Amino acid sequence: MKEFKNLKIIGVDHGYGNIKTAGTVTKNGVTAYETEPIFSGNILEYGGMYYRIGDCHKEFIPDKAADEDYYLLTLMAVARELNLYGIREADVHLAAGLPLTWIRRQREEFRSYLLRNPEVTYRFNKKEYHIRLAGCSLYPQGYPAVVSRLKDFRGTNLLADIGNGTMNILYINNKKAVENRCWTEKFGVSQCMTAARNAVMDSFGVRIDEATIEQVFRHGTADIGEPYLDCITSAARQYVADIFATLRRYEYNPDLMRLYIVGGGGCLIRNFGRYEKSRVTIIDDICATAKGYEALALAALRRKERP
Repeated sequence: MKEFKNLKIIGVDHGYGNIKTAGTVTKNGVTAYETEPIFSGNILEYGGMYYRIGDCHKEFIPDKAADEDYYLLTLMAVARELNLYGIREADVHLAAGLPLTWIRRQREEFRSYLLRNPEVTYRFNKKEYHIRLAGCSLYPQGYPAVVSRLKDFRGTNLLADIGNGTMNILYINNKKAVENRCWTEKFGVSQCMTAARNAVMDSFGVRIDEATIEQVFRHGTADIGEPYLDCITSAARQYVADIFATLRRYEYNPDLMRLYIVGGGGCLIRNFGRYEKSRVTIIDDICATAKGYEALALAALRRKERP
């Protein structure tokens, strides 16, 4: 969270797998209850309903304003970030983003969606929050994660933001983003998850929990039998090979440019990819994009104040 005068600037990275703020990460699944759930933990109370957040990942939808879930997730994310500072009431300026090539047509609809209620009172984990939404800045996904590193972007650089639902690809030449060389591919980590789960089912006739597969993705191993680990590893290696094949379709050449990878897919590249490590930078901070949103929004608000 950043501050500008009386405003709390809160970056929210509305991922297709996780919702991130500068200091928190939460799975984006939403389950509604008419009465208070039996078990506590990540419970949002809003509009007379109870919502458990984070038990699973939300199903991919290309239009984040198509249902109520991302609004509820935003309230949750703001509460979690404010809670880090012991704050229960605040004037909030949201900073968020959309996939690179979708932001042009979805920007205003998503802004209106997030700002639908100028003032909101709700409870999260039994604590009451009262927020006044003063504004919302929207940015292309991925790029904000590297804003603080642009001094290193000499020559030609390729940025790949590999999220759960999409992969955003952007060329950055001599520290400047090239707007007519950016693409969004529906080729996120969820596809690798599906491939690994199906591979285990096809090979062994058993269903494996996603949490186990996620552990393999993140750490390269898990406490499971070697045949199952080999099966998941094979699916992950194929996915990473397909990632690099996709990048080559967009003229990626490791001899002529440097590659920067952000997003949750970075751990897959590190654990299962074959690449020249000296020419590929994997940004491990999963909250880097949310932090970048905040930095860009703060700079924009300061510019507006200049005479």
